[in-house]
Amino acid sequence: MVAAKKHVPIVKKKTTAFKRHQSDLFMRVGESWRKPKGIDNAMRRRFSGRAAMPKIGYGSNKKTRHMMPSGHKAFLVNNVRDLDLLLMHNKTYAAEIAHAVSARKRIEIVSRAKQLGVKVTNGKAKITTES
Repeated sequence: MVAAKKHVPIVKKKTTAFKRHQSDLFMRVGESWRKPKGIDNAMRRRFSGRAAMPKIGYGSNKKTRHMMPSGHKAFLVNNVRDLDLLLMHNKTYAAEIAHAVSARKRIEIVSRAKQLGVKVTNGKAKITTES
């Protein structure tokens, strides 16, 4: 496995999720973010003491956006041929095996990645058997 190339430190400006206004009060209101649009809504008017709304300032550094803690970026792999694309870029990208790939194909992908020196993020998924 090749280590990722050097990069600036990854800084997450906000690690908690933005929750929908009043989702904690009502079961019918889901937690997934929706912008408040009411004319008297205190959250939309950004009163103090209210939850924060998403804005452009929370964006990540362009150099470290979508980067994993290891320093690699994820590259979705569906078959063994997709790994050959990562041969030149194994310091930048790490292979991530797609959800629908069978256990037999996963074993082939993991063995080929080891030959090429490509990191696989979920290499043990669906391969290990219960004992």
